[in-house]
Amino acid sequence: MPRENAQRKPNTDAQRRKRKPSLYAAVDLGTNNCRLLIAQRRGDGFAVVNSHSQIARLGEGLVATGELSEAAMDRAIDALTAIKRKLRHHKVSNVRCIATEACRKATNSDAFIRRVRDETGLTFKIIKPLEEVRLAAVGCHDLIDAEADLVMVLDIGGGSTEISFVDVSDIGDSTLKSLVHRVPIRAWASFPLGVVTLSEAFSHYSEEDAFPLMLAEAKTTFEQWTDGIALSEQMLAPEARMIGTSGTVTCLAGVHRGLSRYRRDAIDGVKLTRNDTFEVIQKLRDAGLEGREKLPTIGKERAGLMLSGCAILQAALDIWSAPELCVADRGLREGLLLSMMHRKRSDNGRNRRHRRKRAASKRGSAAEASNPVNAMEGAGHGE
Repeated sequence: MPRENAQRKPNTDAQRRKRKPSLYAAVDLGTNNCRLLIAQRRGDGFAVVNSHSQIARLGEGLVATGELSEAAMDRAIDALTAIKRKLRHHKVSNVRCIATEACRKATNSDAFIRRVRDETGLTFKIIKPLEEVRLAAVGCHDLIDAEADLVMVLDIGGGSTEISFVDVSDIGDSTLKSLVHRVPIRAWASFPLGVVTLSEAFSHYSEEDAFPLMLAEAKTTFEQWTDGIALSEQMLAPEARMIGTSGTVTCLAGVHRGLSRYRRDAIDGVKLTRNDTFEVIQKLRDAGLEGREKLPTIGKERAGLMLSGCAILQAALDIWSAPELCVADRGLREGLLLSMMHRKRSDNGRNRRHRRKRAASKRGSAAEASNPVNAMEGAGHGE
């Protein structure tokens, strides 16, 4: 037996247990919700280990004051403290925390981010709208129909709505790894329309009067986007697709399916026709606030914000008339996790290549130092 094999230690069960797969966590602090997803890598995707979602209403009152209120920040800190406990319990080492529209807009967001770090130990990055668009598209990657020509991704948030048009023909046979680094987006935009901001803007109206006004506001805002309007005819084609990723869309799909409780496996990837979607929107309008509160997939916390989200969704469907809507119970957190996992592998590969090059360079330098002729020739080739 060769000496090197004889010196190898047996791979015991105890050693195998110690080599547990690395856990990754994504934390998304939005205008309305605070969300956590903990996962371990499995092939090109991942398996969820734990998740948490808590409505913190961080952006409440932001439109009127331009600042995050003390009460809103306290609610967010409470949600993030619960998230920190979960991260500590699972001993997660790879964590990324992002904040979106509320923190982009608030004049006191920097102070709030510092407070979060001081009180919870979590460090947040306030991402730009384009990064939000990219992460949402990556998170929905396996719902993108390979036979489609153009896919519109609609992400209705608490403080803003992002829309992107993904050129499926440009994805081709690209792997998820390459998609993480480059999403072929033909056009994109971020709009100051969210379920919180829009409902607050029309809160002095009755629900009956507010909905058509919110719908008109959303349509007027979308129609100012020249690049997006130019693609509206292409969205009429049978090969066009629309993916909706938001609490509005998933709750609406839950009502459509008549679920007695929300189940992700019964919602993610479900397709609704335009008529299905409009019928549920009308049902939610007719139910009124108290009726929506009693619907098991909506409840009290979301009931007051559903109509503003429905107004945004209906406006988008009126302008970009895709044959059907694919419901995605996924988005920024999933995109963030996949980006972390695939970029980490790429970074590790680059680091190994860099170490090999550096070692080779050192060997070369040592050789040149021992040969004055080589050293002189090398010095003649500058930048």
